[in-house]
Amino acid sequence: MLEVKDVYAGYASTEVLHGVSFSVKEGHVTTLIGANGAGKTTIMNCLMGVVIPTAGEILLWQEAITGLKPDVIVKKGLTLIPEGRHIFPQMTVLENLDMGAYLRNDKGVKEDFEWVLQLFPAMKERLRQIAGTLSGGEQQMLAFGRALMAHPSILLMDEPSMGLAPIIVENIFNIILRIKQMGVTVLLVEQNAALALEVADKAYVVELGRIVLSGTGAELAVNPQVESAYLGL
Repeated sequence: MLEVKDVYAGYASTEVLHGVSFSVKEGHVTTLIGANGAGKTTIMNCLMGVVIPTAGEILLWQEAITGLKPDVIVKKGLTLIPEGRHIFPQMTVLENLDMGAYLRNDKGVKEDFEWVLQLFPAMKERLRQIAGTLSGGEQQMLAFGRALMAHPSILLMDEPSMGLAPIIVENIFNIILRIKQMGVTVLLVEQNAALALEVADKAYVVELGRIVLSGTGAELAVNPQVESAYLGL
């Protein structure tokens, strides 16, 4: 469904990605794990057109999307939940959800809105509340809902568990599985390697801008190198 082929990218004169290649299969949860500074967020930014690769190619359904503008990429089916959530804090919950569907003019918007409220029932009671007054966990749920309002075929998630209490983190990963069951493909960047590998069909380890290991989530969860570096075993 999505292919990243030998991508090089960075910021100004600093190269961050050095020939990254991986693929995302339709209907799967694919995860990228690695330490801070490994290049995971840069990969996500390349996929969304925020960072333009200096070399390589990104294909969606075998169509090149390398270097397209972010709004065009969203229209083609990729949506990002960014690290740190980045909701619109001065807007209401409802206005944030509406912004998720900003590029849409199809008749499915109302249906997706109802689905989001079913997925996050607490949002239904807070539609008129200013988003900046929500708790961290509630803001993350709102970020999920806003992204889903774009009706993505691939949902990109960058560190969705960051800074949240363990019980909220567990709920987030349950939601990821529910989203997968609804037919949305997920690409997950996550520092909580244990949970990420638990939900992942396919996993890749990113180190210093390169893919150094790959396998199923179950395979990497028992890989001695992964256990030592990322699982604290």
